[in-house]
Amino acid sequence: MGDLQRDGDRVELVSAPVFDYGQKVRSRKYVRNDGTFPGKEVGEVLVHKGDVGYITSIGTFLQQFYIYGVDFYELGYRVGMRGKELELID
Repeated sequence: MGDLQRDGDRVELVSAPVFDYGQKVRSRKYVRNDGTFPGKEVGEVLVHKGDVGYITSIGTFLQQFYIYGVDFYELGYRVGMRGKELELID
């Protein structure tokens, strides 16, 4: 929750999404289960920094942020991530 507070009043939705469907991306950080990922313990690492996946969906959160569904095919599951947590792979 602290991560969202640091963004303050910034609203990403006034601009187009940074990523598009099918783009190959890399995680810029570790992502832990916040309790919303079934079958994993709260706090368990879901995605490691450097893991590679593909954008499969684009949604929104709190009418402020884009959330990208990233299929981490080597891990066998999809995780929702913020744009600032991802980098495009050419």
